[in-house]
Amino acid sequence: MAQSWRVRAERQRNPRSPLDEEGLERLALAYAGRYATTRGKLEAYLRRKVRERGWADAGAPPVERLAAHFVALGYVDDRAFAAAKAASLLRRGYGERRVRDALQAAGIREDDAAPARDEAAAGAVAAALRFAERRRLGPYAAEPLDRPQREKAAAAMLRAGHRADLVRRILAAPPGEVPDPDSF
Repeated sequence: MAQSWRVRAERQRNPRSPLDEEGLERLALAYAGRYATTRGKLEAYLRRKVRERGWADAGAPPVERLAAHFVALGYVDDRAFAAAKAASLLRRGYGERRVRDALQAAGIREDDAAPARDEAAAGAVAAALRFAERRRLGPYAAEPLDRPQREKAAAAMLRAGHRADLVRRILAAPPGEVPDPDSF
């Protein structure tokens, strides 16, 4: 890990030249090639780079136009990113609210996030049971939880983005008696 004082000292000795349109496009291509990203995250990255290094060309930096171009080329696909992110969170046992918050934090527009949110709603029960299994809560616990343990488990499930009614039903299940997902 680089030490911050060394990085600052190096930048002071070798200041980077301001960006032009070609340099900005190279940065965008490298970023989109290396990371699964969204249009919003790409625009934020490019704006940060322009802020850090400055802008050499006349006029404003073409951040939005460049991001739109990458979307048109298929290098950036918000809908596919949203579906992959939602599926990943659901597999790990996170609920609808956490999926919605993660998509919003990634800068995904509502129309692109809608199918992923629908998938999260459809898989809410399975995700909650998966979370309970990973944490050994409710039906997956070795023994019944006392009141403080139950409150702590409920708080953990609520922070994971699960609905309160779902949390109550899962934690009310006795150890060893896993409820049928279709019964919810």
